[in-house]
Amino acid sequence: MMETERLVLPPPDPLDLPLRAVELGCTGRWELLNVPGAPESTLPHGLPPCAPDLQQEAEQLFLSSPTWLPLHGVEHSARKWQRKMDPWSLLATLGAPVPSDLQAQRHPTTGQILGYKEVLLENTNLSSTTSLSLRRPPAPISQSLWGNPTQYPFWPGGMDEPTITDLSTREEAEEEIDFEKDLLTVPPGFKKGVDFAPKDHPAPAAGLLSLSCLLEPLDLGGGDEDESEAVGQPGGPRQDTVSASSGSVPLARASSLEDLVLKEAATAVAPPEPPKPPPQEQWAVPVDVTSPVGDFYRLIPQPAFKVAWPRPQVSLTSSSPLPCLLSPPEARCLQWTEVLAVFPCPGGPMRWRQEDPCAFCTPICFSLPQWAFEPDVFQKQAILHLERHDSVFVAAHTSAGKTVVAEYAIALAQKHMTRTIYTSPIKALSNQKFRDFRNTFGDVGLLTGDVQLHPEASCLIMTTEILRSMLYSGSDVIRDLEWVIFDEVHYINDAERGVVWEEVLIMLPDHVSIILLSATVPNALEFADWIGRLKRRQIYVISTVARPVPLEHYLFTGNSPKTQGELFLLLDSRGAFHTKGYYAAVEAKKERMSKHAQTFGAKQPTHQGGPAQDRGVYLSLLASLRTRAQLPVVVFTFSRGRCDEQASGLTSLDLTTSSEKSEIHLFLQRCLARLRGSDRQLPQVLHMSELLHRGLGVHHSGILPILKEIVEMLFSRGLVKVLFATETFAMGVNMPARTVVFDSMRKHDGSTFRDLLPGEYVQMAGRAGRRGLDPTGTVILLCKGRVPEMADLHRMMMGKPSQLQSQFRLTYTMILNLLRVDALRVEDMMKRSFSEFPSRKDSKAHEQALAELTKKLGALEEPEVTGQLIDLPEYYSWGEELTETRSQIQHRIIESVNGLKSLSAGRVVVVKNQEHHNALGVILQVSSNSTSRVFTALVLCDKPVSEDPRERGPASPDVPYPDDLVGFKLFLPEGPCDHTVAKLQPGDVAAITTKVLRLNGDKILEDFSKRQQPKFKKDPPSAAVTTAVQELLRLAQAHPTGPPTLDPVNDLQLKDVSVVEGGLRARKLEELIRGAQCVHSPRFPAQYLKLRERMQIQKEMERLRFLLSDQSLLLLPEYHQRVEVLRTLGYVDEAGTVKLAGRVACAMSSHELLLTELMFDNALSTLRPEEIAALLSGLVCQSPGDPGDQLPSTLKQGVERVRTVAKRIGEVQAACGLNQTVEEFVGELNFGLVEVVYEWARGMPFSELAGLSGTPEGLVVRCIQRLAEMCRSLRGAARLVGEPVLGAKMETAATLLRRDIVFAASLYTQ
Repeated sequence: MMETERLVLPPPDPLDLPLRAVELGCTGRWELLNVPGAPESTLPHGLPPCAPDLQQEAEQLFLSSPTWLPLHGVEHSARKWQRKMDPWSLLATLGAPVPSDLQAQRHPTTGQILGYKEVLLENTNLSSTTSLSLRRPPAPISQSLWGNPTQYPFWPGGMDEPTITDLSTREEAEEEIDFEKDLLTVPPGFKKGVDFAPKDHPAPAAGLLSLSCLLEPLDLGGGDEDESEAVGQPGGPRQDTVSASSGSVPLARASSLEDLVLKEAATAVAPPEPPKPPPQEQWAVPVDVTSPVGDFYRLIPQPAFKVAWPRPQVSLTSSSPLPCLLSPPEARCLQWTEVLAVFPCPGGPMRWRQEDPCAFCTPICFSLPQWAFEPDVFQKQAILHLERHDSVFVAAHTSAGKTVVAEYAIALAQKHMTRTIYTSPIKALSNQKFRDFRNTFGDVGLLTGDVQLHPEASCLIMTTEILRSMLYSGSDVIRDLEWVIFDEVHYINDAERGVVWEEVLIMLPDHVSIILLSATVPNALEFADWIGRLKRRQIYVISTVARPVPLEHYLFTGNSPKTQGELFLLLDSRGAFHTKGYYAAVEAKKERMSKHAQTFGAKQPTHQGGPAQDRGVYLSLLASLRTRAQLPVVVFTFSRGRCDEQASGLTSLDLTTSSEKSEIHLFLQRCLARLRGSDRQLPQVLHMSELLHRGLGVHHSGILPILKEIVEMLFSRGLVKVLFATETFAMGVNMPARTVVFDSMRKHDGSTFRDLLPGEYVQMAGRAGRRGLDPTGTVILLCKGRVPEMADLHRMMMGKPSQLQSQFRLTYTMILNLLRVDALRVEDMMKRSFSEFPSRKDSKAHEQALAELTKKLGALEEPEVTGQLIDLPEYYSWGEELTETRSQIQHRIIESVNGLKSLSAGRVVVVKNQEHHNALGVILQVSSNSTSRVFTALVLCDKPVSEDPRERGPASPDVPYPDDLVGFKLFLPEGPCDHTVAKLQPGDVAAITTKVLRLNGDKILEDFSKRQQPKFKKDPPSAAVTTAVQELLRLAQAHPTGPPTLDPVNDLQLKDVSVVEGGLRARKLEELIRGAQCVHSPRFPAQYLKLRERMQIQKEMERLRFLLSDQSLLLLPEYHQRVEVLRTLGYVDEAGTVKLAGRVACAMSSHELLLTELMFDNALSTLRPEEIAALLSGLVCQSPGDPGDQLPSTLKQGVERVRTVAKRIGEVQAACGLNQTVEEFVGELNFGLVEVVYEWARGMPFSELAGLSGTPEGLVVRCIQRLAEMCRSLRGAARLVGEPVLGAKMETAATLLRRDIVFAASLYTQ
């Protein structure tokens, strides 16, 4: 509202009169207004602009006046304008965007302003550091690919992004705030604040501004929306009050008061409608892959991929142009042709040129990507869903053709002018896919830790860790993303890196579709259901167990003359297990063994033999396979050392021809030419070259990366006939062989030796059989010692593969990345994890049940708690607490050694479960399984008079009196006594009595089992059964309140504090229950039932609220502990705001706390670059070892300082309650390669590093590569905190490391 001002007389100067000239249209008429200001116009856009003719001005200045042009005087060409110094401009900054505006509230009829209302504005000055919206402007070009740790991520899909309406509703739902008492005067983190005292309040304290004084001249006036309606409509308030007081139910009309009361009673008695169950949401949709897709080409008339089979051929020339190339779909209307006229574009062959689409020039030959085969049914089903932009989960065996689905998605994205990201679990697989996809599509890029090729491509191949970093850093690549392809999804079971998959799936925005490729897993529907609920979109599960090349599994027993060429079939191509072949292998093995070892025992330790025996076995096996034309072969050996030994032992084996040797030699020369001279003479390079010339190869993590790629390429060409490899060779590499051989069925998983899991066996065995070349694949298991047990073989070959299990865990990087974004919470990330899925999938059902219980609780009648019933609520709570205390004590008894010893055959116990209430029973038999103990007992019961359970009496009293609660009021049959044999769990035993009966449990069980048969059902029980039943009945009649029980403290010697305190509390509760007054009231039963019903509903409501709250999260305690660690170290403040140290830690790829502490402690700034690199090797080295005594003193001091900082962090973690001990945290550091890295950074050739450490060359290379990535992370962090010296040192260290064979370019990228 405008305030009324006093009239101000005009000044004497006529030019200073407060007048404004307004031009009325273009007529030339003017009017004067008594408002000061510049002239205006009534035109909507003001007066038309008037500017001189630029052409005339240029001619006059430059052409008509030659003196303006400094043709002869050079000194006039350069001019300098002196800048005026304005220091105050440094303090000027743009104001924060206004998030809201005042909107006038007018009367609908008169237009009178009734007041003002604050409305929120959308998309006000969005930026990458303030908003998660995709509408924010893009980041600078330098940050468009990798993003920036200071940027916000994009809003994760499946989470509801708050809108203006939601924010307004949330503000209206907030409770009223007392603006005089509840407001803070100093905001958190500020030193000064604002005083909100009223006008007549005394002067504010020092450092505070008086808000009331500042706002005193302003009087907005008016009121809220309701008051404005009241001003406009005189009768409004009274009308609203009447309607509000009367409620939403209109008054009932009746002719008399009695009729009205009868109507109300009838309404109250009417039974409520049964609640409707919540609709079942089906997010995982299984797809039937058995029915053929006959109309595939009709449903997709314009596919993005081409099938190379006979189709109508059309030639496009300049004389027969396309009608118009207005859009990419129309341009591909003739995509089954061999030649298509398109315009070239630097972005790749599938890019669309936007300029002049209808103009034609010389046609350019262009071929669509094509398959040389007809897609299978499951591939067609997946393609159909990709065309609908659905997300799919394809689970199939190895080499079944899952990559076809990925290829079609890439082609579809190129057709749509969008982007695709292909993620793989390992770097080697990323390089191989880059080569394959580049040959198919051309427009493909690669992003790894040390390689960045074609980042502008439409298809980017990267590891999952890089995609996670791009999501957290808000990379603009996510904007154009249409598909994310997750290959080898079963790798989510990896304990160390599985959490990365879950983080990426949770953080992906809503517009990105997901393609999951995995081996066959039993819980594919469950995993897809989790992703579907997470993203609120259906996931189509396409699973097939069919193999394109069926497998046959054999046993090979040795190299004796009788069995050297014999393979014993164990599992045929149809999946049938042959026991005959197993026993034939056992007999053949027994015949070969010497007489003193002819005692066959399946569970005896397997003797593996020595290198000589292995050499004989392999020579015999390979000779047999060569004769049968079953080469090439992959031999899986679960030890790097054994791989090298077995390959080196076959010195007499030569499997290549002269032409093949020549081809291998030329290929090796080309590949090794990029290495320096000393690197070509490395022992491993020379040894591998000699093996490859004879057709042998070795592939494991200890081999140099370039040699592994050479082996893979030669194997794919068929020049490597026998490859000794570890399990990593089977990870996604599409290099099938004719035969697969298992050196053993046992492996070491890092902690112990165990048999291969079914999933591991199927993954490696799936490399046998080449599609289109072999009718069947051959899998051979070597039996060097004794033949494995049949059950173990059956479980390994035919068992179910491992389920997809969550490996979600909290990391400091995840916590800090989410804490720096106000709109995202770590609790939301935990709720959406796969580990919380079983408890969170029924959230909607819990919400509906909670609403129904709330409504039901409001309709219940309040119990009476006056007079004698005044202690009724306490009586109920005492009884519940007594029951819970006894249950806890009994649970501790069952868990104790003495308690289990007491529960032997013949012990009389009190049974309490759903079928029996305080019934006596005697234990007949105890199971031998210590993990899940089961007790078989003979229990008293009533003789059933009816088979209908509804006609039987209640199993427990409805209203418990003190005698029922304090003692065990034993069950006594009302009629004829009967008995039954029940399987009791430990929780079914309510009490252990002191009585032990002498009986024969086996005879009783045998007699009872016999009488369960229809033929003997009416036979009388045996004498043993009758004697036991009569003894139990006599004991129950002699002790109706329960027989004497074993005391947990005195009899069972349980001295735990919880047991002793529980016993004391139980006695106290028994005394309170005996002294209760409410049980003497005649209304006690009815009021107790009302109270119990109410309390049970409230208890169920508390349970549902707990399940829906954050308190039910499994990792919530650990989250609070880790936040306390960050708060103690100074990474976040008390309010949870991420500080500078926390932002630096976000930029680290691993060991974020230790690296940040080292940086802020200046532990690295004083060292030279090579010394920094050597110390940091302890954080990335995977081989344990001692740094040695030959280190310089500077490095020794640095190692000790790093350990000291790690110890301090470990102590903080232990003090905050984390399970990891200080020794375990410090033990993660391995300084075994400090000297190696130090000398490498100083320039020592790689050939001289072998003598410094016994670590395999491949592990050394991996350590240095990871170290270079860490140096780059530290460089970025140093720039973030303003440490140019440290940043330059880290840049120098990375440069010193990146040289020669360690960072030789991958052969797949050349």
